[in-house]
Amino acid sequence: MWPGAVAAALAECRWYLGQPGRVLPDPVMGCDCCDPLVARDCLEDVLLWLPRGARADLGRLVARLDAEFDRRAVSLSSHLMLATPFSACGYWRQRFMEN
Repeated sequence: MWPGAVAAALAECRWYLGQPGRVLPDPVMGCDCCDPLVARDCLEDVLLWLPRGARADLGRLVARLDAEFDRRAVSLSSHLMLATPFSACGYWRQRFMEN
């Protein structure tokens, strides 16, 4: 992690979720600097290492982003997600890898 990594990851997720339309488009996976899935992975990594208070604060922000993602992402059945090589990844990554 570098200074500002959390702010950059939050900004990338917010930008992606701020796109117009009811259903989110597939993320651009060309480079890590502009991939919302990489940004969400970064936030998950940070949440694992933060002290309790900071984890709760960031967790609330991430929970709101995840709720918007859940609302607008295409749903997959759970049996499909469990049968993939991406089952060890976060659900945000599983949903796009299956499409």
